[in-house]
Amino acid sequence: MMREPFRFRETFATILADTSGHIAAAKSGMVRARQVLEAHIARDPFFLVTFDPYMPDSDELIIIRMAHATRKAGVGPMAAVAGAIAWAGVEAMVDSGAVFGVIDNGGDIAFISDRPVRVGVHAGESEISNRYAFVVPPQEKILGICTSSATVGPSISFGMADAVTVFSYDVALADAWATSVCNQIRPDDQTVLDRINRDEVSGVLTIMGKKLVKWGNLPPLVPAVVDEQLISAGDRL
Repeated sequence: MMREPFRFRETFATILADTSGHIAAAKSGMVRARQVLEAHIARDPFFLVTFDPYMPDSDELIIIRMAHATRKAGVGPMAAVAGAIAWAGVEAMVDSGAVFGVIDNGGDIAFISDRPVRVGVHAGESEISNRYAFVVPPQEKILGICTSSATVGPSISFGMADAVTVFSYDVALADAWATSVCNQIRPDDQTVLDRINRDEVSGVLTIMGKKLVKWGNLPPLVPAVVDEQLISAGDRL
């Protein structure tokens, strides 16, 4: 397996693949997606700044995916940007013949795999952080595993959760719901989970200090030693 960091403007990603050709395909897919997104924002700057759901006039796939996902989750379109770009990159890997490909775009993961994959749980200063990993079975379809945090990273958050991780085959939707749940969930108020469609999202794990909240069907969570240096972040590229 090959691991390669990738940076293109605001995209800070890590690519896992079996061949250099599949890594090249991932990079091309992400660059194309970003170029489409940037061209749209130049015409429609409101798409970039709004925190509310917004349906723009566009027939570009990445724009449609971001807008539809964030409308369902009740957040602004850019809440799904990292997941949508990772999704485009893995789709390009599949088009190049990959049966294994992982893109971690700043904690928002899209992947396809012919083998089990371990995904570590990082939740900032929580006592649970870096002590567990999901064991995700092989996936013939691209799966999204997206995480949002109010205490880790530079993204704007209106919540207090250390980590919210969402599983969905719609990677943009996983990203959008991770943001939405992170904004709203509290130890004594988990009603935001009632609004998630179980046909679209398979599972959610929320960490708030010592408290774990599990929703839906999640892969096995096993003890692990998570190397924080493997997490995609701008200060490591």
